[in-house]
This record gives sequence, structure tokens and C-alpha cells, in this order.
Amino acid sequence: MLTTCSDQHLKDWVTANRAEDLPGLHTFATGLEKDWDAIVQGLTTCWNSGPVKGRVNHIKMIKRQMFGRAKLRLLRKRVLLTAAQGSHRHQA
Repeated sequence: MLTTCSDQHLKDWVTANRAEDLPGLHTFATGLEKDWDAIVQGLTTCWNSGPVKGRVNHIKMIKRQMFGRAKLRLLRKRVLLTAAQGSHRHQA
């Protein structure tokens, strides 16, 4: 479903899931049904937040490396410097 960007089999999966004795998956399926329209849009559109998530993970990594060593001012400088270095690599 995720690789084909299709919601074709999702309803079948939720229905089959209800027949199984797996309460954790029942809760997950119920959550899907509560926000069905958003789930279908997420599966069927070509938009994604991958680049943003990658950047956020990079910032978190820098923050973990500096934990207890520096204040926000230095963290900001490192984030901005690594962002500038990363943009130069992508342009080449």
C-alpha cells in the first residue's frame, strides 16, 4: 500500500484485522478509521515530509552531541553552519 501509493487494500486489511484476536491491531485499526480521509490522502498523494524529518533528526543529533556542554547560542550556530555545508553538497 505504501510503495504503490494506493488505498485499494486498506479497507480489506482493516476488515481482516477485525477477525483476528490481536487487540493491539484492533486499536490501531480503530485509529485509522477515525481519521480515514487523512489516511487515504496520505497514502494516495505524492507529497511527503521526508526532507523535513531528516533535517529535524540532524538537529536532534547535534543537540545530543552537545548535551550539557553549551547554551542555545552555540547550538544555533552549529545548526546553521551544518545546514550551510549540507546545501553546498547538494548543489554540486
